[in-house]
Amino acid sequence: MHFLDQAKIFIRSGAGGPGAVSFRREKFVEYGGPDGGDGGKGGDIIFEAIEGLNTLIDFRYTQHFKAPRGTPGAGKNRTGAGGGDLVIKVPVGTQVISDDGENLLADFTKPGQRITLLRGGDGGRGNASYKSSTNRAPRQHGTGWPGEEMWVWLRLKLLADVGLVGLPNAGKSTFINQITNAKAKVGAYPFTTTKPQLGVVSHRDREFVIADIPGLIEGAAEGAGIGDRFLGHIERCRVLLHLVDATGDDPVAAWNIVQDELAAYGAGLDEKPQLLALNKGDLLDQELMDDIAAELGEAGAENIYTISGATGAGVAALLDQVIPLLDADQEDEDDEDQGDHQAWSPL
Repeated sequence: MHFLDQAKIFIRSGAGGPGAVSFRREKFVEYGGPDGGDGGKGGDIIFEAIEGLNTLIDFRYTQHFKAPRGTPGAGKNRTGAGGGDLVIKVPVGTQVISDDGENLLADFTKPGQRITLLRGGDGGRGNASYKSSTNRAPRQHGTGWPGEEMWVWLRLKLLADVGLVGLPNAGKSTFINQITNAKAKVGAYPFTTTKPQLGVVSHRDREFVIADIPGLIEGAAEGAGIGDRFLGHIERCRVLLHLVDATGDDPVAAWNIVQDELAAYGAGLDEKPQLLALNKGDLLDQELMDDIAAELGEAGAENIYTISGATGAGVAALLDQVIPLLDADQEDEDDEDQGDHQAWSPL
């Protein structure tokens, strides 16, 4: 299945059905009077987040979504049937953004979450509702209210606990293959990862989701390379895991480039808890790895671990440090939720 993380679609709710103009016609009823019913309400446009989807590829081929309109009213005061609601199913993590990109209209973070984005138009009034003491036989009726319509952008931000970042060829794909069953593409050249990759890590009787995004390069936050578009997928990660190639020309400069891009992108990426993994330790001796780690520490890096994504050396110790950070972040979220609940409690 192809990965697509943004799409533009047109949505329109259903218009209301027209009201009926009708008069009661029965034998032996001389003055039957008006009995035209109201039109039915148009269908709503509803978005629903469901599990099992991790791409917006379906919206590349179907871009117009229109809910049915309500049916007309009828005689004998019969109200027209309402148009059925149109439910658009999207992956968890999808955001609905206005056409100009300025307004966030909906944000789906939980499975089963439903939001009515456009409401269908109300049905028109039948002539029976216009009857009054001075207008005994009205012939006017309502035509029904129109539905709403708009173009919107769908943007998918994958939900993961840990985000994997680093320069191209830092060994992220090899690392995620080592700790999960992701089976990411591995190659001895940069940009082997061209789309975000999710994997589930099982460690110490715990499970968490890790996301690998394409490698970043200098200027990525301003649009250089292919990593800037995918930085949004780690906005919701609770912990960042930064991989640095120990065999590179300048590991300290590599670390600084990624840190600068995280800060330039914004959205609090540079403020997230972060671990630094000095990778490809199988290609260097431990003394040299320790020296490089010391240089990174002098440059301001913290929580530095030396690992080998290829052999698995040091990986378990690194994952041991991920779990406490996830637990601490979860406690902070619970405290915030409790605080929000207390703030909204009735006096």
